[in-house]
Amino acid sequence: MLRIKKLDIFIVKSFLMLFVGTFFICLFIFMMQFLWRYVDELVGKGLDMSVIAQFFFYSALTLVPISLPLAILLASLITFGNFGERYELLAMKAAGISLLKIMRPLAFFVCGLVAVSFYFQNVVGPIAQTKLYTLIISMKQKSPELDIPEGVFYSEIPDYNLKIAKKNRKTGMMYDVMIYNLKDGFENAHIIYADSGRMEMTADKQHLWLHLYSGDLFENLRAQNMKSQNVPYRREEFREKHTIIEFDSDFNMADASIMSNTSAAKDMSMLQASIDSMKMVGDSIGRQYYREVSEGNFRTTYGLTKEDTVKIMEANITEYNIDSLYEVAPLMQKQKIISAATSRAENLSSDINFKSYTMGSHDYSMRKHEIEWHKKITISLSCLLFFFIGAPLGGIIRKGGLGMPVIVSVMVFIIYYIIDNTGYKMARDGRWVVWMGVWTSSAVLAPLGAFLTYKSNKDSVVLNADAYINWFKKIVGIRNVRHLFKKEVVIHDPDYNRIPVDLQVLTDKCKEYVAKNRLMKAPNYFKLWMSGEKDDEVMYINEKLETLIEEMSNTKSVTLLNTLNNYPVISVSAHIRPFHIYWLNLAAGVIFPVGLFFYFRIWAFRVRLAKDMERIIKNNEQVQFIIQNINK
Repeated sequence: MLRIKKLDIFIVKSFLMLFVGTFFICLFIFMMQFLWRYVDELVGKGLDMSVIAQFFFYSALTLVPISLPLAILLASLITFGNFGERYELLAMKAAGISLLKIMRPLAFFVCGLVAVSFYFQNVVGPIAQTKLYTLIISMKQKSPELDIPEGVFYSEIPDYNLKIAKKNRKTGMMYDVMIYNLKDGFENAHIIYADSGRMEMTADKQHLWLHLYSGDLFENLRAQNMKSQNVPYRREEFREKHTIIEFDSDFNMADASIMSNTSAAKDMSMLQASIDSMKMVGDSIGRQYYREVSEGNFRTTYGLTKEDTVKIMEANITEYNIDSLYEVAPLMQKQKIISAATSRAENLSSDINFKSYTMGSHDYSMRKHEIEWHKKITISLSCLLFFFIGAPLGGIIRKGGLGMPVIVSVMVFIIYYIIDNTGYKMARDGRWVVWMGVWTSSAVLAPLGAFLTYKSNKDSVVLNADAYINWFKKIVGIRNVRHLFKKEVVIHDPDYNRIPVDLQVLTDKCKEYVAKNRLMKAPNYFKLWMSGEKDDEVMYINEKLETLIEEMSNTKSVTLLNTLNNYPVISVSAHIRPFHIYWLNLAAGVIFPVGLFFYFRIWAFRVRLAKDMERIIKNNEQVQFIIQNINK
């Protein structure tokens, strides 16, 4: 029997509250980005609120599947980051609960979100896409709202350009009105100038009723003789003039059937049926085109004309060459031959281009349907993949809130978007196989999610910045500095009677080691890679030094603590061969650039080790002197 534990309920509730918030935030961001693409179709056209509400509603439905993966990634990052920051994740692991068991209830919940995402793409998405893009096409056909600005030409009325100097917005009167009627072309424009005027929309919103007062009309009269440079014109002076201009400002919804054949308006079963029919049609068209080309212009042999056969018989030629026939032909016939060949080549090129365009557009449409079929699965699956990336990352980073998780989420999503968009374009253009291009992003995310889940389950420091900083310091040779402070509570005081003797033994060991190894001299290049044993003497000196410093750090003397901070932190293996494996050292020595780099690095660490020994000897003397004063 399935038992739901209180811990599972706590985890799901913590995730669910964050998921709802992040989902609406992501949906809002994607809607703003989508709105920015079509802002020109909405602004300045006087659309009703119902039309704008439909636009936002259908766009929100179409953007739900792409908002879910980012919301899951961000919510899982914040949830497990909060668990780690509040030490709740540590308490769960201390109770014997592994990370996979902690993630298990959320994994089932995300699987439900995968089903929701697939439902939206396969059922809701095609309907919403049809409604949305039908609405967008209708909005593009909608004429802009009539609002003529002052001092500039207004060209939103088809075939007319208007300019007014001043406008009274209360009465609607316009002053110094200039109108260019371009219905008969720019050279035969009708120009109207009026002192004042007023413009009204008819009741059916299909025409503009223009009232002009005290003005003139100028019109060019077409000259009978086209060579005439002086074209007469007609001038008409009026006190009042009324005219009607065609201007459809009403919103008319386009027919939804125009979107029925697009790939975005079909579910998976319809897409599969369309793909199968496209393959059959493509194969039949391709075979027909091949038959036409092979039996037409590209057939291997051509028969001779009757005139050419008569000429060959009269000349008693048993073997003939087409070029020789061309050479003996008259000039007029040569020109006819060249003209016929050129015309035939042009016709052949046009025919091939037409066939190529037809097959290319057919293949492009079929690839679009195949891509849409695969994307319904990949986008749904990305919800689960993003969860197995976000949850382990949150457990590793252990930072909650909207700071670091947002940055990491955006970076991961950008990488996913770049890979997915690249694969989509490659598949759409036919450069990659369709399934390869669409599934590339999932193939990259799946190993990444498995790797992060494994590392987080093992409490790895794969994303711990301090580990990489320490590794870099170790490679470059940057050492940490001792920071010893006076302790508030001391359990065991240092043995000031024994420590000077131990310091003298340490001093003798350092002097002996320096005299024996001659660290300031350059090491033997070939002998360096052959050496395979550890430097036990340095390890003994370092262990002895750290033991004495740890004991003396319990002192109450501030002077002694300051002196202890002057002791160096010894790197016990930096001055010998770089690898623990013998054959790797030989390989590094053989590869000359690599071996040369390690050689100079080891030499520099040997010189530093010699200076460290001198500092240890000098500090030992100072510590012995300080202990003598303490004993007094």
